Amino acid sequence: MQQINLHTMEIGIIGSGNIGSTLAGYLTALGHQVFIANSRGPETLSDIAANTGATATTSEQAAGAKDLVIIAIPQKGMVNLPIDILSSSNAIIVDAGNYYPSRDGSVTEIENGATDSEWVSKVIGHPVIKAFNNIVASSLASKAVPSGDTDRISLSVAGDDAEQKKIVMQLVDEIGFDAIDGGLLSESWRQQPGEPAYCQDLNKEKLNDALQKADISKRAENLAAADEMARPYF
Repeated sequence: MQQINLHTMEIGIIGSGNIGSTLAGYLTALGHQVFIANSRGPETLSDIAANTGATATTSEQAAGAKDLVIIAIPQKGMVNLPIDILSSSNAIIVDAGNYYPSRDGSVTEIENGATDSEWVSKVIGHPVIKAFNNIVASSLASKAVPSGDTDRISLSVAGDDAEQKKIVMQLVDEIGFDAIDGGLLSESWRQQPGEPAYCQDLNKEKLNDALQKADISKRAENLAAADEMARPYF
C-alpha cells in the first residue's frame, strides 16, 4: 500500500444512501477530496454534492480513488461494481454494508459461515476493512462529538491489515466517534445484524463487551431475527 497523507486523502464513496452521503459530508469537512457515486449516475447526485461538498462522479471514478474507497451499498449490488478497478486498486477499501437475505437474496457462502465482508472481499478481489456498518444512519449523522466527550459512541473496525485498520480507526475518531479494534475480518460477524454490538449506540467499553458477548452458535438465529425486523423497510 502506498504512503497516505491522512490530512489530504483522495476518497471515493460508492453508495449515496444515508451512510454514504453522511460520510461524504464529514470527510469533505475534514479537508479530504471526496468523490461520491451511485448506480444511477452523477446527474442524480447534484443535491448531495451541494450539501456535502463532495464531487458527484461515476462508480468507476469513485472506485479509482487513490487512497480510500468506501462501499456503502446493499450486498446484492456488489457483483455490479467495477470489480476490475477495485481488484487492482492500491487504496484501502472499506465495506460499510450489511447482509439481509430478504433484501439481498440468499448468499451461499455467507449462509455457510463466511462473514459479510469476507464474501465482499472475494467478490471484488481485494482485501477490505469492515467499518461504519454497526451504527444507525441517524446516529452517524447526528451524534458525532469531540474526543473525550463522555457520551461518545464507539464503532468497531475489523480487518486483517493492521496498518489499514489503524488508518480507518483514525478517520472514525476524526469524524467524531471512538474506534475499537474489532479483530480480524473473520471476527467481523460480531458486528453484523442481530448481534449485541449492532446499532446500539454504545460507548467504547460497552461496545467491546457486546462484541465479546456475541455467540457464534446463535449467529444464524440472530440474523434471521434482524432480517425479519428489517423486512418492512426493504
